[in-house]
Amino acid sequence: MSMASIGYQRVVTGYHGCDAALAARVLAGTARLNLSRNAYDWLGEGIYFWEHGPERAREWAIEQANLSGVRIKEPSVLGARINLGECLDLLDTANTRILNKWYKEFRQTARQRRAPMPKNRDAADSRRGDKVLRFLDRAVIDFTVNHVAEAEGIIYQTVRGIFLEGQAAFPGSKIALKSHIQIAVRDPACILGFFGTEPVKPLESR
Repeated sequence: MSMASIGYQRVVTGYHGCDAALAARVLAGTARLNLSRNAYDWLGEGIYFWEHGPERAREWAIEQANLSGVRIKEPSVLGARINLGECLDLLDTANTRILNKWYKEFRQTARQRRAPMPKNRDAADSRRGDKVLRFLDRAVIDFTVNHVAEAEGIIYQTVRGIFLEGQAAFPGSKIALKSHIQIAVRDPACILGFFGTEPVKPLESR
């Protein structure tokens, strides 16, 4: 059996930063979360959650409200129980090796089409070097998911990855302040249910 066919069937808790009005509608069953399809999304197409990270979801929601004031007017956090199902879990070296394989195929396809290779980039409002605009990662992950489905018949329902982000937790440390595990849910059926959290308060100055 291929390593890629090993299921990661387990239930985890995830947190989604969003506007309070949307959170209320989702909890009431009158709205659903949409799949994110930004070209710079970190783990490809999906509904994004911070695994066991309510504080990081809270911070993100506040950051988004401060950036736009339109997409998120009143920051809120939705909790969810998620069955990882068939997961492209990038905390397993078997799956990071799969990414490397399909990256080469992606690069070859781009060359044949004479298309420029996407690149991960820094955003103006982010820490230099974090490369929060993940154009390359997004493209390779989606390419991998689609081609594994075609080649092996494996339909990935979720993608899971760990990220080091932000400044060092203390001088000389390799522990980053914004380190987190993120999940992109490609199949909404993997979301078993939502629950509310405490109201979001502004970030304290640090």
